[in-house]
Amino acid sequence: MATEGAAVRLVLRLAGAGLTATMAAIHLRLWAEGYRDLATIGPLFLLNGIVGILLALALLVTPVRLLGFVALGTALFTAGTLGALFLSLNATLFGFGESIDAELVRPTLYVETAGVVVLIALAVTAFSHAHRHVHRHAHRHRDRRTTPSGR
Repeated sequence: MATEGAAVRLVLRLAGAGLTATMAAIHLRLWAEGYRDLATIGPLFLLNGIVGILLALALLVTPVRLLGFVALGTALFTAGTLGALFLSLNATLFGFGESIDAELVRPTLYVETAGVVVLIALAVTAFSHAHRHVHRHAHRHRDRRTTPSGR
C-alpha cells in the first residue's frame, strides 16, 4: 500500500513530467512553424524541445532515491527557459524580442511557471524522503550493532 508521501510524489512526478513535456512540445511546435529560421534562437528552441522531452521521460523513470536531483535539474532548466522568455519580452535575447501577444507566449508563461513550482515541490519531497530513508536505515543499522547477538 502506498503511503501518503508516495502518493504526493507520484502526483508531483506526473504533473512535473507533463508540464516539462508541454514546455518541450511548445518549443518544438514554434521551431517547426518558423522559429527554426531564426539565427541562434532556432537551434535553441529545437534543443529545448529535445532536452525537455528527455527530462520529462527521466522524471517518469528515475528511481525515488535519485528523483530529487532530476527534479531539481529539471526545475533549473525550466527556470532558465522562463528567464529567457522574460528577457526576450523585456529586451532582446540574441537579437530576438518577443511580444506578450505572440502566439503561445501566455500559455508558455503559465506552463513554465507552474513547472518550476511543481518541480521544486517534487525535489523537496524527494530529498525529504531520501533523507528520512537514509536516517531510518542508519538508525536500524546502529540498533543491530548494539544488540547482544550482533545481528
